[in-house]
Amino acid sequence: MELRQLAYFDAVVRHGGFGRAAEHLHVAQPAVSVQIRKLETELGVALLARTTRRVELTHAGELFLVHARRALGAVESGRAELEQLSGAVIGRVRIGAIQALDPFDLTGALAAFHVAHPGVELALRSGRLAALLEDLDVDRLDLAVGPLAADLPDRFAATPLFDDELVLVTHPAHRCAHRGALRIGELRDEPFACLPAGSGLRAILDRLAAAEGFTPHVPFETASLPRLRDLVAHGLGVGLFARSVAEAPGPPVAIHSVAPEPVRRPVGLLHHTGRPLSAAAAACRAFIFERRLAP
Repeated sequence: MELRQLAYFDAVVRHGGFGRAAEHLHVAQPAVSVQIRKLETELGVALLARTTRRVELTHAGELFLVHARRALGAVESGRAELEQLSGAVIGRVRIGAIQALDPFDLTGALAAFHVAHPGVELALRSGRLAALLEDLDVDRLDLAVGPLAADLPDRFAATPLFDDELVLVTHPAHRCAHRGALRIGELRDEPFACLPAGSGLRAILDRLAAAEGFTPHVPFETASLPRLRDLVAHGLGVGLFARSVAEAPGPPVAIHSVAPEPVRRPVGLLHHTGRPLSAAAAACRAFIFERRLAP
């Protein structure tokens, strides 16, 4: 039995098929199939039930998966301890982040980490929280920076980094532009510009509007935060988004705290509790956390 076979088996289960597992492992699909068959032959049982549409664990596969992942975790922990003994941190860290991160300078933190640990390869991409959590689930990301939602599943560990204020944004000539704080109910008849349905920001907008007794009309949806700001700045609607986005360079807008209480959204560093972090990912996580209050 080879460690590679255990890794291939785990990947097929995580990604729901041989093709996606092969893509994640950067190998040809037949190589994955061959190694899984060899593993099943050695064990004398079928681990996976194959159909034309999906791959599912057999009962034997469910039992063996626990031991396979335990073995893979032990090897990863051993590798991490050896890296610590050598004094050099090496490896690769894949990080995902939401778009709005001010006041935290993630780019600066990663640049400083790269200087301190040049043997670590860094990869960064942005996305919505739901997509980042999915990628943590299937091991496409090691770490993610995103909102700490109240319903965040227990399988994700969260380290707070900063609080982000969400504000209402209107055109400078809007009837409420001269006002300070606004109740969202005062904008109930306005078209809203917001992230698409399913996003954390959209859920907050819907929740705040529901508390004021209405459902927001959202004709303008985009995954681009700068475009949301532009839509409001051109008078096409009103918006609810991070103060850092509202205060970004661009055409003028009017910014209003939410009444009766400001809305603050905690943002933190996330990782999956079901897999041990590599030494490189653990070092990067600690480094980012220590930089959270850096100017």
